[in-house]
Amino acid sequence: MKSKAIFVVLALFVLVCAIPAGATTTAKAQAPQITGQYIEARTADVYTGPCIANSEIGLAGKQAVMGWHVDHGTWGNVDLDGLSVVAVVNADVTLGAPDGGPVHAAAVLIVDEAASDAQRAALVNFAQAQTGTLLNKIVSIVSAPMSFETNIDGRHMSESLVAGNLVRITTRALNEGDEFCHNEEVFYPPLAGNLVHAMPAVATEAGYRGNDLGVTWKENERRGVFVGSFSN
Repeated sequence: MKSKAIFVVLALFVLVCAIPAGATTTAKAQAPQITGQYIEARTADVYTGPCIANSEIGLAGKQAVMGWHVDHGTWGNVDLDGLSVVAVVNADVTLGAPDGGPVHAAAVLIVDEAASDAQRAALVNFAQAQTGTLLNKIVSIVSAPMSFETNIDGRHMSESLVAGNLVRITTRALNEGDEFCHNEEVFYPPLAGNLVHAMPAVATEAGYRGNDLGVTWKENERRGVFVGSFSN
C-alpha cells in the first residue's frame, strides 16, 4: 500500500509539471493595440425625438464624416501614434435608419499628411475595419494636414476636427435649449464600432467641401454629432 501511495504522488507530480506555466490561472485580458479620440457628424439629428426624426428619414442623414485620432498604438504592426484619418460618406439612404435596407455608399478617405506610406495604408485599413461595409467603395484617398482637439469641461466634452480645406467640424455640449420634442434620445447609433463611449453633441459647424462625392454640405447648430473615444 505504501508503494502504491508513492506511485500516485509521483504521477500527480509529473502531471502538474506537464501543465504549461500560467495554464492554471485565468489569462490576462489583452491590452488594446490602439486607442484614441473619435468624432462623427451626420446631416440628420442623431439626438432627437419622433417629431423631427420621422420627417428626416429618407430625406436627410445620407452624409456623414467620421474622424479618428490615434493617441497611442499600432495597427498591422505599424506605429500610428499622433496620426488621424477621416472618412467622408455619401449614401443613397438615411444612414442608420431603423429597418433600413441595404446601404450603397461612396466614401472619401483623408489621411494625415504626416503619415508615411506604411502608416497611410494602415490608417486606411484601420478606418475600414471600424465601419463594417460602409467604406467598401472608396472613390478617393487624399492626404491633408489634420487638427483634432478634445476639450473636457466637467462632465461636458467637445471636440473639433479640421482636415485641410475639405472637412471642418466644431462642436458644443447639448443644453436644455436643444430639446424641441422634449422626449429626445439617441435616435441613430454611431456608425463606427469599438467605441469606449460616444455622447451626442451639437455641431456648431460641420461640413465637407471636396469634389469627389458629387455633393458638398455645411451645417450649423445641428444635433448631429457624436464625440467620444475608441479602443481596439
